[in-house]
Amino acid sequence: MQPPMNDTRPNAELIDIGVNLTSKRFDSDRHQVIERALDAGVRYCLVTGTDMADSEKAVRLCETMGVEYQNSLRCTAGVHPHEADQLSNETARQLLQLIQDNRDWIVAVGETGLDFNRNFSSPSAQEKAFEAQLELAAETGLPLFLHERDAHQRQFDILQHWRDNLSGGVQHCFTGDRRGLFRYLDLDLHIGITGWICDERRGLELQRLVKDIPLDRLLVETDAPYLTPRTLKPKPKSGRNEPAFLPAVIATIAEHRPECEQEIAIATSDNARRLFGFGE
Repeated sequence: MQPPMNDTRPNAELIDIGVNLTSKRFDSDRHQVIERALDAGVRYCLVTGTDMADSEKAVRLCETMGVEYQNSLRCTAGVHPHEADQLSNETARQLLQLIQDNRDWIVAVGETGLDFNRNFSSPSAQEKAFEAQLELAAETGLPLFLHERDAHQRQFDILQHWRDNLSGGVQHCFTGDRRGLFRYLDLDLHIGITGWICDERRGLELQRLVKDIPLDRLLVETDAPYLTPRTLKPKPKSGRNEPAFLPAVIATIAEHRPECEQEIAIATSDNARRLFGFGE
């Protein structure tokens, strides 16, 4: 069944810079998910790697499904802060080797950063893993795919120390406050906006802030299968998000910025191409 879609969609090719396509929630219809994304105008998806095994799986998806569907997939490789306890010196060496062997597919280091909200890994382990992946980004020249929750000050301090050695990055799924936004912008980072902005309850602050993101620093993502836009009508029965719903994120962003959907679509895709090299 075709997923729900807003009636008004931008005509530009879209790039979803954050899709957890390795999730088990896509096991039954992963091919159809990509087909629906392409039908909805989402030309490229960046598949997120969250640990060593997941990063390897993301590469395999790029090699198989990505090639099958118009060379449409690229991926990240890294260890999420929730999994930071797994990042040993040996794992870091394996990650470096994976990146070096798969530069056609891996375009960013991450998902990495700090998450002090739930502390699935200890803060000290998270910081150690974060520093190790910053070193990987510096060595490979790849941009960062960053996660942060309830850890802005510490993440900012560490990034500030490393910034001169890094090629760039995106603060993925930004949900912070004005101070956090401008400090990440001061580090010359891009800002990723998800369906969080479509939430009439918890997305209000982001709706107020999104106009302050420079257009050349704005990126869009679904973070599928999570953060399904609440503006979708009808809502998907499964509740699962997917890349085909990216136009709904752009539509809500356009309600809170001076640009129209088409302008946002073009700009965010151009930004993603420059940062991650899509289409090269």
